[in-house]
Amino acid sequence: MVQTLYASKLSLYDVKSRFHLQYIEDEIFFTEWIENLPDLSDQEKQRLDQVKAHYMYLSERPMLEVVVKMLILSPLLELAGFYESPFLVRAEESVEIVEEEEGEIIKGQIDVLVVQNQFWIAVIEAKRAKFNVMEALPQILTYMMAAPHPEKPVFGMITSGDHTLFVKVRRGENPQYALSDSFFLFNRGNALYGVLRILKRFGQQALVST
Repeated sequence: MVQTLYASKLSLYDVKSRFHLQYIEDEIFFTEWIENLPDLSDQEKQRLDQVKAHYMYLSERPMLEVVVKMLILSPLLELAGFYESPFLVRAEESVEIVEEEEGEIIKGQIDVLVVQNQFWIAVIEAKRAKFNVMEALPQILTYMMAAPHPEKPVFGMITSGDHTLFVKVRRGENPQYALSDSFFLFNRGNALYGVLRILKRFGQQALVST
């Protein structure tokens, strides 16, 4: 009998065990969030300053996931160019992974998926404010392991609004993943500058990799 599991219920231990996934701390493995980041224009910085100001005001009260998407994700995806050709943005994309040897099917839904010629750029989990982004790591890793073209890396982003974390996964015979530093919106300055620069870098990486 086939057993159905849900990605949101899997622990990090479950995901690493099922996919033989190894965590890598070597900076050389995940340089895309550090090196060759594009500069931002004054207009982009002004827009992000406005986004932060709106978030700081609205975060004084309980904030649901849909508000996080509107406030943070939408302007970031727009400024990163993901609403323009050749990128496609999909929401609530269903994912199904069949583990024939284990007799299991893993199901789940991705909040936002950016695609360029079937190459998944960012699997984005948007959680309500005050949510620990690390709690979404098992879920996003599961989704990233389901991406097509296993020979290509997959980049992901988890955000709760005030915290943002980037993920890189390489699959193949020895699947591995690495994490960026956490970007915290309540730090001095504007952490969204760094987040947007990394998203733009991912977009550039996608275009040269296809």
